[in-house]
Amino acid sequence: MVEMQITRPIRVLVAKPGLDGHDRGAKVIARALRDAGMEVIYTGIRQTPEMIVEAAIQEDVDAILLSILSGAHMALFPKIINLLKQNEIKDVLIAAGGILPDEDIPAIKSMGIKGCFGPGTSTREIISFVRENIQAERLNAEFNTTQQ
Repeated sequence: MVEMQITRPIRVLVAKPGLDGHDRGAKVIARALRDAGMEVIYTGIRQTPEMIVEAAIQEDVDAILLSILSGAHMALFPKIINLLKQNEIKDVLIAAGGILPDEDIPAIKSMGIKGCFGPGTSTREIISFVRENIQAERLNAEFNTTQQ
């Protein structure tokens, strides 16, 4: 019997938390991810943490990319992380982009946000980051499944 491995495209949620109304960067990233073969769900602007987490659950995403320019990241990111934990969502890659002051990066990463990308980051770098991290998680999941 030949074992077939079925792979599906990486599913990414691109979200704009808070009152930030500027979404050009998020749209550029969403399009680049889509053009790289990923399934992209873009939530639009002015999303609450609850809306973002609900969309992530409903869409069964592999990754959540948060885009924020308003400076409210230290108030909104913990809410999103806590809601993910409350809903027992542990296997989703989380990254953030936008205006993230250097002094906040260690605190952001300690929340569980694995990647932080500022203005000028190339779309190739973000695509590679998502692919490498999702691939590692999928391989670990497959390894753990075959070991049982």
